[in-house]
This record gives sequence, C-alpha cells and structure tokens, in this order.
Amino acid sequence: MKNSVILDKKVRRGERDMLVKREITCHTEYVRLKQVIVSSPRYMRIEKVINETQKRYKKQNINIDLALKQHQYFVEVMKNHGVKVIEITPDPALNEQVFTRDIGFAIGEHVFIAKMASHIRIEETGHLKAFLAEEELPYHEVLIDSIEGGDVLIDDKKIWIGVSDRTTEAAIQGLRTQLPQYQIESVTLKEDILHLDCTFNIVAPDLALVYKDGMVKDDYNKLKANYQLIHVSAEEQFTLGTNVLSIGDKKVISLPENTQVNQALVGRGYEVIEVPFDEIIKSGGSYRCCTLPIVRSHHAQ
Repeated sequence: MKNSVILDKKVRRGERDMLVKREITCHTEYVRLKQVIVSSPRYMRIEKVINETQKRYKKQNINIDLALKQHQYFVEVMKNHGVKVIEITPDPALNEQVFTRDIGFAIGEHVFIAKMASHIRIEETGHLKAFLAEEELPYHEVLIDSIEGGDVLIDDKKIWIGVSDRTTEAAIQGLRTQLPQYQIESVTLKEDILHLDCTFNIVAPDLALVYKDGMVKDDYNKLKANYQLIHVSAEEQFTLGTNVLSIGDKKVISLPENTQVNQALVGRGYEVIEVPFDEIIKSGGSYRCCTLPIVRSHHAQ
C-alpha cells in the first residue's frame, strides 16, 4: 500500500509538471517570471551589421568564451530565483539566436511567432515553432507584415508596440483586429532605435524606464500620461539601460555599468541584481532581448 501511495504521488506530480510545462500565461512585463525560453550565444558573432551597437564593435567582434560565461551566469541567476529556464539548442548558422525575445511574444494565453524583418534571422522562428510543437503548445503566426518581439510590451489589457525598422503599422493593425479585447498603442521610434525595449520598459503598473529621445514627442507624452517615468541618459541607453529584465517581487536584473538606472530603481524600492553582460550587449541586445517569457505569475508583484 505504501508503494502504491508513493507511485500515485509521483503520477500526480508528473501530471502537475506536464500542466505547468504546457501553460502559457503572460499578462505583464513585471510579475513573477516562472518560465522563459533562452538560447546560448555559442555561435554569436557580428557579421552583417544590423544595428547601431554592432557598428561600434564590428572590428572587435564577440569574445565567445566570455559571452558564454556571462550568459550562463545570467541563466543561473534566473534559476536561483525560481525561474524554469528552457534552452533552445543554438544552430551554428544563426549568429543572432541568443536574442530569443525577437522571434516571438506571449500575450495572455497565446504565443505569437514573429515575422522577422531581417532575412538573416528568419530561420530562427523555425526553431521556436519546432520547440512549441514538441511541447504541444499552440501558437499563432503573424502573416500580415513584419513584427518582432522586442517591439511588443504588455501591461495587462494595454499593449505598447514600437513602430520601427522591424515592426510595421500594418502588423500592429493586424494584431488589433486579432486581439480586440486589448488596447494596442503604437509608439513611433527614432530611426537609430532598434526596438521599443531599447528605449522603453515597464517595471510596475505605474512605473517605467524611458529614453525620451528614442521616440517621437507625442508618443513620449502618451507614455508620460500612463506611467511615472525613470529617465535614462543617452550614455546608459547605449548600454541598454532600459533593457532590464523584471523577474517579479520588485527584483530587476540590470547591467552593473548602468549606475544611474540602478540607483533610480533602488530608490524606488527595487532589488537590482547586477549581472555582467557587456560582451553580449556588443551585438545590440541585453537581458530582455535574451529572454522569451512564456509563463508569468497571475498575481501582482
């Protein structure tokens, strides 16, 4: 009888694990992070320059050993805070694959496969679709026009989407049609800003980080009307000061070098977890860019 009880407990635990494994729940950028998809920078390199940051580091390029060390530490930090980290095996032909945020985004209980604007990144979405199919997780593909996950920020029933070189108004309008229950607001970015999360990020229902010169004035004013804003300097925007990762409970992963951003967050009662990431940032992305959350807690932080 005792062995039967133990077996029954194992079965029930397995069923629970399966249910958690197959769950999609993302309603904000800041409640407790529970499951996230990442990919190693094993084959990361700057070849064809596709953003402003890469221009500066093209000749120097990427120290793979250091990038791997920094990424692994980042993964360990998330795991130590209770996050289930799911890793997509990197493909040697895909040098930007570490930036899993761009290839998809979760809104509510749905995962959307992005339509990549940069042809060198299109194949990455196939790896995400294969993973979701293996896990029996349903997904939607954006077919109308290009949209990338770095431009999509969610805050309950409001979604902010950047209009950029990577995301078009047509794609945004397509999402409005598909998701009528959400208020979808566009934010037009300046031409040197890659994605919305390089100039704006939400860390609480009433608080966000912003680099105001990264977007048109009218859209900055829209954000100002919705959030208290921590302003990021041009120097710290270049080191992606807005691109922090909130893991819930007022804990934020941020770059040690971004001292002004970090001090401002600490002053607001946040625990800032400093994780070295300067090698990966050379390719134009930071913590948010390197994570695709698929499960966040239902509960407010």
